[in-house]
Amino acid sequence: MIAHLRGKLIFKQPGQAIVEAGGVGYDVVISVPTFTALPSLGAEASLHIHTQVSDDQIALFGFLDREEKRLFERLITVGGVGPKLAIKILSGLSVERTVQAIRGQDHAQLTHIPGVGKKLAERLVVELKDKLDDFAVAPAPQAVQGPAVDDVLSALVNLGYQRAASEKAIEQAIAKDKALAADFDGLFRGALKVIR
Repeated sequence: MIAHLRGKLIFKQPGQAIVEAGGVGYDVVISVPTFTALPSLGAEASLHIHTQVSDDQIALFGFLDREEKRLFERLITVGGVGPKLAIKILSGLSVERTVQAIRGQDHAQLTHIPGVGKKLAERLVVELKDKLDDFAVAPAPQAVQGPAVDDVLSALVNLGYQRAASEKAIEQAIAKDKALAADFDGLFRGALKVIR
């Protein structure tokens, strides 16, 4: 089984990366947080891998963060949650927010993820709420504030970017230049640079 993969990143898009190692290009399914944290093409990438073997294929699921891989492996133990849906969940919510939602029995937060209905959200909570004690969860970070923040977040989500990735891009843009919090155009451009 492949548990770790390091090599040259030759392709990336939300949901997929191809890493060349030893002359072989490995096609890896990735989450949005892993996609946004990957280096530029041609650089070396290192991914923690979960190998899923089924009757008709072998699929690789890759994570930059070991905690994200661990949570992925817990999620797929729940009935009705396959690897693709687990990746969707981790693309819609960060590891910390997913753990907080399950521990806090926050069904509404979980049902915001496409493919997670009310019954599945309840099953996630029932089956996992007592099995996530080994995940350290910091207090929820203070959301970035500013007159332009909500409008830029709304614009990015309307363009099809994931909410979690959009929030992170806005935070990073403001971290580089605090004045952007009050400047819609500047913040929008800055966040787009980060998210792409």
